[in-house]
Amino acid sequence: MNVSLKKIFNNFLIGIFAVIPIVIVLQIVIFVKDRVADLFGLVYGYADSYLYTSMVFAVSFLLLVLIGHKIVKEGKFWAIAAFDFIIDRIPLLNSIYRVTKKVINMFSSHDRKDAREVVYVEYPKEGLWVPAYVTNKFEDSYILFVPTSPNPTSGFTVIVDKSRVIKSEMNVEEATSFIISVGVDYDKIAEVNKLS
Repeated sequence: MNVSLKKIFNNFLIGIFAVIPIVIVLQIVIFVKDRVADLFGLVYGYADSYLYTSMVFAVSFLLLVLIGHKIVKEGKFWAIAAFDFIIDRIPLLNSIYRVTKKVINMFSSHDRKDAREVVYVEYPKEGLWVPAYVTNKFEDSYILFVPTSPNPTSGFTVIVDKSRVIKSEMNVEEATSFIISVGVDYDKIAEVNKLS
């Protein structure tokens, strides 16, 4: 009887761990759906017309596509440049806006290779290697963001000499997956040999 209960409990735990990723993804989908529904309700509350609301969403979508196209093609969009100019003159807000924009650009930029580079660094002490995102470079110094598991949005910013890092073949997405999965999603075995 005791063995049967252990087996049932073990199967129960395996089932929970199998369902957790699905629940997390569903929660994210539900959150996004709720935000879009709130926005739809807000626009509909002003217009009281499904046709007008649909047109607002269609025009918004096309406008965002146009902005994205202009930024990819020309590197900027006049409306965003004007907003940048205005925000740059407002104390405190300019710092928050500038830093937020740089962090987002670090993860979304396709043309800046160094901003998407992943390296290994000995942190918090020698002999312990962690992946880090290269956020900036100055001569022989690297500025790194060392994320913590399982939440890659928290971590530490460190400045290290170029000689103290080992370049990784991982891209930002692979490194983020490695961090979120607490190392389970890691297939760069050849890189482990470079660290010892």
